[in-house]
Amino acid sequence: MPDVRLASPQGKWILLTTVLGSSMALLDSTVVNVALPRIGRDLNTSLGALQWTVNAYLLTLAGLILLGGSLGDRYGRRKIFVLGVVWFAAASLLCGLAPNDIVLIAARALQGIGGALLTPGSLALIQASFHPDDRAKAVGLWSGFGGIGAAIGPFLGGWLVDGPGWRWVFLLNVPLALLCVPVALRHVPESVDGRAHGRFDALGAVLAALTLGFVTYALIDAGTMSLLALAGLATGVAFVYVERRREDPMLPLDIFASRQFTALNVVTLCVYGAFGGYFFLTALQLQVVAGYSALAAGTALLPSTVLMLLFSARSGALADKIGPRLPLTVGPLLCATGMMLMLRVGPHANYLTDVFPAVVVMGAGMVTLVAPLTASVLASVDTARAGIASGINNAAARAASLIAVAALPLLAGMGPEAYRSPVRFDAAFDRAMPICAGVLVAGSALAFALVRRPAPGCVRPECRTHGNVMSPPLEAKGH
Repeated sequence: MPDVRLASPQGKWILLTTVLGSSMALLDSTVVNVALPRIGRDLNTSLGALQWTVNAYLLTLAGLILLGGSLGDRYGRRKIFVLGVVWFAAASLLCGLAPNDIVLIAARALQGIGGALLTPGSLALIQASFHPDDRAKAVGLWSGFGGIGAAIGPFLGGWLVDGPGWRWVFLLNVPLALLCVPVALRHVPESVDGRAHGRFDALGAVLAALTLGFVTYALIDAGTMSLLALAGLATGVAFVYVERRREDPMLPLDIFASRQFTALNVVTLCVYGAFGGYFFLTALQLQVVAGYSALAAGTALLPSTVLMLLFSARSGALADKIGPRLPLTVGPLLCATGMMLMLRVGPHANYLTDVFPAVVVMGAGMVTLVAPLTASVLASVDTARAGIASGINNAAARAASLIAVAALPLLAGMGPEAYRSPVRFDAAFDRAMPICAGVLVAGSALAFALVRRPAPGCVRPECRTHGNVMSPPLEAKGH
């Protein structure tokens, strides 16, 4: 049984290294969107290349995050976590030095592999190292510090883009890794899951990544849509076939026998798909159309994060009392309203009258739905499967964002050079926000029709608050 106490020097070091590791991935997710217009101008890229700058990372992360957690269980959580940090830092260095968009996109895909190794490992180290009496508090501190990092991210990222340059958004990860790795090797105990057995489902991971990749490429490059969409369908069918026949599949399909779990993941796809499209396009809208600087655009969305930090724990507690159905119905509708209010943001938009109301309503919606959604996913399966359920839900959220970033510009009629023209981008943005809002309304209707109160005594996540609104928090496997 793990016995490290939080108040001990070792406990503080463990908390520090897990916060540093997860912050690397979190900072990138909060600031890269803000840097996109400057990246496009400096590298002279098309909108499609900017989409791939976001999606190359999400593609490998979503496809491999379940496999990354399994590697830690098998070979050692500290070992895989450190490998992920080093890998992520090396890929970040390559991003920062990229001479063109092709190298940048390839490096972002490599970053996603590192993220798939370190993201599940950061929480798993806490779960495996701390005494059970201190575990909930340690996870809460880890989550709280992560939220602070999410709040600081837009300030830091905007300042870097406007000051030293967008490359420092990536280069910043290198000194964080140089601090994180020695602390992990010296102070974090190694742990493995003695129950881990069987072969790794590497084929399943490859097929999942290929399916997402083909579909994403088809949506971004509309000229090859038919052929690549068929390839995505073929690899998707192959993935399901392989997962059904594997003794130890990466994605155990029988978990979807729970109608509640399946319904909640469909709601997750709707919610985080809309979030992914919203954050990608809004960061561009504020800079390209409204004329904001990178720093101003990054901080403009800060109220949503602050509301998440302040109130998501209370939202989770309220959902425990009244059940998840109402929060998961009302929350998406509030977010949809916030997105429709963003239609007021045009040339020379006033922050207090045009941007702030939309951001606050959007934040209120996220507060209402994010914590109850995560808790309900874990409550819909047996306690022993909480880890895999959380991993599936996290991967679904990232895959939804991936597809949204690929599909939304196509659906809104954005051409390859749209972000260079304020008039054209503004018109396309006005078409895109109602699409996102419509997806949220669909998620709300599904939640109202299909989500039910979980049975008494179901497992709840120890982490109910987090600042990374682009994906749910992960629950470590087996805890």
